[in-house]
Amino acid sequence: MPIEPVTLAGSAVVLRPLSRADIPALQALAAGPRDTYEFAQVPAAAQVPQYVEKALGQVERKAALVFAILLPGGELIGCTRLFDLQRWEWPGKDPRHGEDVLDAAEIGYTWLSEKVQRTKVNTEAKLLLLRHAFETFRCFRVTLKTDERNTRSRRAIERLGARFDGLLRAYQPAHDGRPRNTAYYTILAAEWPDVRRRLEEMLAR
Repeated sequence: MPIEPVTLAGSAVVLRPLSRADIPALQALAAGPRDTYEFAQVPAAAQVPQYVEKALGQVERKAALVFAILLPGGELIGCTRLFDLQRWEWPGKDPRHGEDVLDAAEIGYTWLSEKVQRTKVNTEAKLLLLRHAFETFRCFRVTLKTDERNTRSRRAIERLGARFDGLLRAYQPAHDGRPRNTAYYTILAAEWPDVRRRLEEMLAR
């Protein structure tokens, strides 16, 4: 699978590969209002360089596609990524042997400037990522996860049309240094046409 950096553009938002040149703008976002980041894994301003280096390391290993989220005019308003890119080892014959496809991926590490939260920005960003996962990578499944306590994030994921599969108890460290129960959501390839249509209708309103 040619997992290469790509730019994904919509009408309200542009996702382009994150770079070290984005560090100052991300630091400014991280230093701004943080009330809505209560349960999110958002670095402090001083941690942004390390955060970006780690993200770019994933890109170099072809373990993720990491994006800066921009308004059409070029203002950086956040970041996101497609990661946990999986090609399964099938028992028996791989049904898509030799094809440049992935079997599953996850969308996450998304954080946005407070001023664009609850706007079309997140909806269109997710539509672009989902379309790339299902129509370019041809995934069978896309996962979205969040802290069990993050009601805002859970409602946003549910509005996308993702299905709640359950809680993974003490699954990973939380922002407050304790084990986190993770709410696990998925969208399957068979569900994607309806999810895409719904998201496009939401953006057209």
